[in-house]
Amino acid sequence: MFDIILKGVVTGLILSVMLGPAFFLLLETSIKKGIRAALAFDAGVLISDVIYIVIAYVFIQQIDELSEGGDNALIRMIGGSVFIIYGLITFFKKVANINIRKERTKQYKSKDYWLLFIKGFLLNLANPLVVFYWFSVMALGKSGAASVFSGLDMLFYLSIIFVIFFSIDFLKIIGAKRLRPFITFKLLRSLNHIIGGILMAFGVFLIINSVVLYFK
Repeated sequence: MFDIILKGVVTGLILSVMLGPAFFLLLETSIKKGIRAALAFDAGVLISDVIYIVIAYVFIQQIDELSEGGDNALIRMIGGSVFIIYGLITFFKKVANINIRKERTKQYKSKDYWLLFIKGFLLNLANPLVVFYWFSVMALGKSGAASVFSGLDMLFYLSIIFVIFFSIDFLKIIGAKRLRPFITFKLLRSLNHIIGGILMAFGVFLIINSVVLYFK
């Protein structure tokens, strides 16, 4: 149990600082439109993640059924490969300058919040690679498990990641104005290199783990 908690916390912390379009739009929305608007946008992103998690879980269960036993080397191999690809993309990703200006204060209606929710939902849903990203996260959760990694274990592991995700996003939202002066080109490039390197290391770990399982 402690191993699942530790793995979930570490994975959640690393993934929550990945610099994708949603990261910048979240800060931009918080500064321009306020905290509630940013939370509506973030909720849309998280709901689309849930959809992709369900798809990835079905995928990982089908691969489990293709081999004997629940401990499957193929899952680690695929997950590790995806992590390495994501790591390389993140490492070499070009960093764009951010120019965020405060909008004039206006009264937002429930319709506006729903539109922001849909915007976040569609932004994340428009990237089909997210399903492989969550597949890799699940493969990481299953790796190194001393006993059978059940469906409840997976649910607990993913719940921890989601709690970390939302907690970090909430801190980003309420601290957006203070974070803005620190978001420099140099910092973003360094973060891309660090996160990209960590993702590639996760990928290598999963592939080594799959080779060990295969020859066990």
